[in-house]
Amino acid sequence: MNESSHDALGRVVMVVPTYNEADNLGWVIGRLRAAQPSVDVLVVDDNSPDGTGALASELATADPAVHVLHRAGKGGLGAAYLAGFAWALEAGYDVVGEMDADGSHQPEQLHRLLEALVDADLVIGSRWIPGGSVVNWPLRREALSRGGNLYVRLLLGISVRDATAGFRVFRRSALEKIDLASVESTGYVFQTDLVTRCLRAGLTVREVPIEFVERVRGDSKMSGAVATESLRRITRWGLRERKEQLLRALRRDR
Repeated sequence: MNESSHDALGRVVMVVPTYNEADNLGWVIGRLRAAQPSVDVLVVDDNSPDGTGALASELATADPAVHVLHRAGKGGLGAAYLAGFAWALEAGYDVVGEMDADGSHQPEQLHRLLEALVDADLVIGSRWIPGGSVVNWPLRREALSRGGNLYVRLLLGISVRDATAGFRVFRRSALEKIDLASVESTGYVFQTDLVTRCLRAGLTVREVPIEFVERVRGDSKMSGAVATESLRRITRWGLRERKEQLLRALRRDR
């Protein structure tokens, strides 16, 4: 992304939640700082027992563009992002992004998201639109993700193909409009929750294709049990959303 386009977006920070990512964190942040030198980084560590938090502090000491938010314990992905968003908004950033610490989201592709944000409020790096792909995933996991996203589209009545994706950038104004204080989802449902909130608020959501690469170091936080629980939560939340939509429509018709 050229500097003039980047200047138009203002100050950008990528929020990177961590739990036991000592093997990956330095490598990923180094790539991000090389790919987008004017983008800042906020590591949100949930008191990782493997020393990730201490490593993040070392990286922040060596690079003023890297910041760390230490949390008391493992509170869930969504909770970590909400804490990071609050920090970023308080610090005055104009664009706040999300990405994983394990290398699955390639920093070298961040420019695609930032370029699309010029005329959008939220941009998602999507695996499931033309041009998007996954690397080193078993067929079962791909089917689970594709099927889960299809279920989300049908349940919530949205057109976003990859509502569960975690590589994304928000305009500050979008985060301010969707009332983060009322967000209760703390796990993987968080991603779908925020996409839906943006759409309900009339904001512009775009998807750009990315290549998602399965981690090569460390253990994945996603499992069959986690995915199943996420779908259960999406079902409960989605049915509640549909009920509220119906009630709003009935009130309008009176």
